[in-house]
Amino acid sequence: MTVKLGVIADDFTGATDIAGFMVQNGWKVVQLLNEPDANTVVPQDVDAIVISLKSRSCPVDEAINASLNACRWLKEQAQCQQIFFKYCSTFDSTEKGNIGPVTDALMKQLNAQQALICPALPINGRTVVHGHLFVNGQLLNESGMQHHPVTPMTDANLMRVMEKQSEGKAGLIALQDIQQGSAVIKQRLLTLAEQGASYVVVDSLTMNDLLPIAEVVKEMPLLTGGSGLGAALANVDTGCEWGAGSQRGAKPSKQGRKTIILSGSCSVMTNKQVQCYQQIAPAKVLDVGECIENPHYAQQLVTWVQAQKTTGLAPLLYATQPPEILKKIQENYGAEAASTAVENIFGEVVKLLQAQGYNTFIIAGGETSGKVVQSLGTEQLSIGAPIAPGVPWVEDLTSGYWLALKSGNFGQENFFQYAQEMFDE
Repeated sequence: MTVKLGVIADDFTGATDIAGFMVQNGWKVVQLLNEPDANTVVPQDVDAIVISLKSRSCPVDEAINASLNACRWLKEQAQCQQIFFKYCSTFDSTEKGNIGPVTDALMKQLNAQQALICPALPINGRTVVHGHLFVNGQLLNESGMQHHPVTPMTDANLMRVMEKQSEGKAGLIALQDIQQGSAVIKQRLLTLAEQGASYVVVDSLTMNDLLPIAEVVKEMPLLTGGSGLGAALANVDTGCEWGAGSQRGAKPSKQGRKTIILSGSCSVMTNKQVQCYQQIAPAKVLDVGECIENPHYAQQLVTWVQAQKTTGLAPLLYATQPPEILKKIQENYGAEAASTAVENIFGEVVKLLQAQGYNTFIIAGGETSGKVVQSLGTEQLSIGAPIAPGVPWVEDLTSGYWLALKSGNFGQENFFQYAQEMFDE
């Protein structure tokens, strides 16, 4: 068996994101939700294996160790031809990492002289022009990401951000070169190598801009980026139309469905999604003080969930807040303490609901998704039908639970409602 691509994703929604895009472009993909070891069974007959880590915002040393272990397993046990370090299309990180340090560590392990830096996902409004990352036409640091509670992004210049975090020099392949095709891209890679650039940022304005990039970099030991490049790699390999490989994937059946929505992201889009859903379904905001101080708070929330039977739509528990309220919460409790307490409560709630027969979980936010998946004990996921670009339905291969793991800014405003409307009769 030869696995074409081994993906190391730094959070759970990001892993599902790239897995979904690769499936839609014709590849067979399995997603693993724990760090693999010698006892982990290598999935058979797949084109790509995606390992979901929770390493985006953990201490740098932990992120490096987890990523190196995953890389070692993918190369030695799964015999993956190429490694892809997947991070968010908004390049979520801090001045100290973790994208730069993990990239450096993987480069050393793989003896890679260059690593591609390609977060662009134009279908979801993430574009890179002149080395600057834009979100729906706004510079990253003006898009709302500057208010992220864990990884605030205050600089849109990817080369500058990368060099602050890492040991090497960054270079750029500009849009005009990308749009001239693979031969020019290949020459620019060689020129940048001669100039000592370890990290190559690539501009991309449309999804089609990613295709010649994917053609050129198939032999590079290490790629880094968002799910757009993952989609392009699969697309170039299979030759199918964009997104045509799995338009009708599996999805939950309505019969016997017990559903809960948990929202921890404070992104601009998730705030809009929560506001939209509040108008039509029961919703309850988490009290951060209660999360920290009340040992019975999770049970109280579950009691509230079980009492909601009015609209036919699943109840929503949310910690999603606009920037001004989030700032006050962080001032009162501390950013890390507040975030940790909220995620722990979500984890407790999920375990209690699992015991009550809940089998469908719609989750917003990478940190929240990671906590939920760990609390459920999920180990492997099968990728199903897309709900929105980068957000497929996924099924726990052991328990049969269904999950929608949504990155903060992904999905349309009626995402929570639409996901439930997709249930099979």
